[in-house]
Amino acid sequence: MTAGRIVATGTFDILHPGHLFYLEESKKLGDELVVIVARDTNVKHKPHPVIPEEHRLRMVAALKPVDKAILGDKSDMFRPIEELRPDIITIGFNQMFDEIKLAGQLKARNLPPKIVRIGKYTDGELCSSRLVVQRIIDKRSHDQHHPADHF
Repeated sequence: MTAGRIVATGTFDILHPGHLFYLEESKKLGDELVVIVARDTNVKHKPHPVIPEEHRLRMVAALKPVDKAILGDKSDMFRPIEELRPDIITIGFNQMFDEIKLAGQLKARNLPPKIVRIGKYTDGELCSSRLVVQRIIDKRSHDQHHPADHF
C-alpha cells in the first residue's frame, strides 16, 4: 500500500544516477512525488551549486518520477512542508538530517509525515555531484596534457 503525497528534497546540482535512484525510490512510496529543490543561498553544508537554482528546478521537474518540483523557501525550510502536507518525507542516504531531530521539529509544527531514508545507489562511481565535478577536472587536465590521445 502506498501513501498519497511524498516529498523529496535536495540540491540536485549536477544530475546523476544517484539522484534518479533517490527520486524513483521515493516515488514508489506514494501516488504523487513533489521535489523541493534547495535555493542557492540556502546551500551551506557543501560547495555552492554550479548550476543556478532555476536551472536545477527545471531539470528536476523534467524527470519522469517527479510530479511537481518547487524551490525551497528562502528563510524557513518547513514552510513548503506546511503547505504541501505530505504523508512521507524522504531523505537521501547522504543527506545530513538527523531523522529523530527532524521528526521532533516537524511534530513541534504539528506536521506528522513519516520520514524515510532512501538507501544508496551502488551501480557506479559517479553518484555524487562532487565526484562528477572531480572527474571533469581530472579528464580535462589529462586531455590538456596529452592532446595526442584524441587522435
